[in-house]
Amino acid sequence: MEKYLLPAMILITVFAKSQGFNFLYEADYKMVYKDQKVNPITQEETFALLINTKASYYKSMKKYGEDSLKYEKKIHEKTDFREGLRFITDFPEYIGTTSGKLYVTLPIGNKPFTYEETNSLKWQIVNEHQSLNGYRCQKAVTKKYGRTWVAWFTRDIPFPFGPYKFNKLPGLIIEVYDENKDYVFSLYDFRKRTYFCQSANMSPDASTVRKSKVFDFQRKEITDPNNYNKLITDPETLSYILKKARERAQHYNPIELSID
Repeated sequence: MEKYLLPAMILITVFAKSQGFNFLYEADYKMVYKDQKVNPITQEETFALLINTKASYYKSMKKYGEDSLKYEKKIHEKTDFREGLRFITDFPEYIGTTSGKLYVTLPIGNKPFTYEETNSLKWQIVNEHQSLNGYRCQKAVTKKYGRTWVAWFTRDIPFPFGPYKFNKLPGLIIEVYDENKDYVFSLYDFRKRTYFCQSANMSPDASTVRKSKVFDFQRKEITDPNNYNKLITDPETLSYILKKARERAQHYNPIELSID
């Protein structure tokens, strides 16, 4: 029993309390998404998935770039506001994946927090195939986070990982999307890259919370007046922005519609 517990404890330390991550390959994904149910605007963001034989680490390319510069002390907390705008992302999570657990670190307000969830994805593999990005892919379907998801994975790259929290297939996920295609992830680059990323997790001292707290906060944050009071002093303008924020919250279409 101890021989299994030790590697598990090491991985917990790496994801929750360590700043660096040792990886062998990098898979880069583009996500096209619509986070509003009414009059949605299609948006895009890119992400890096760092992979080794036991685990993966996932983060926005914007966070990847910002964290690398912070680690090298080329930018800091007092960096010019306009300079910092290029790193703003709606997806600030760091997601570490192992066979048994997901480790998620993200800001709540201005403080970093982390939570764990059981890696309980169960896929139905379908006898359908197609070629994507030059890889022969097979279809799989699952229900998770209040949505039905379709994934296309390839056995040509024998790593059971994918973008966001999607994993546990017998090959790398090349594409995954929900049935409404509100969130579509597509691989655009995969390469061998043996490297120790010193800035994988820039919040190793994050406080541990339950996922339910994060889930609730993300929905309340949209209409929190404290997000605007410090920037907007004109009462009429503030009232208008808060009204629009409430409308946005009403039609909010997050990637996770339910907590599990």
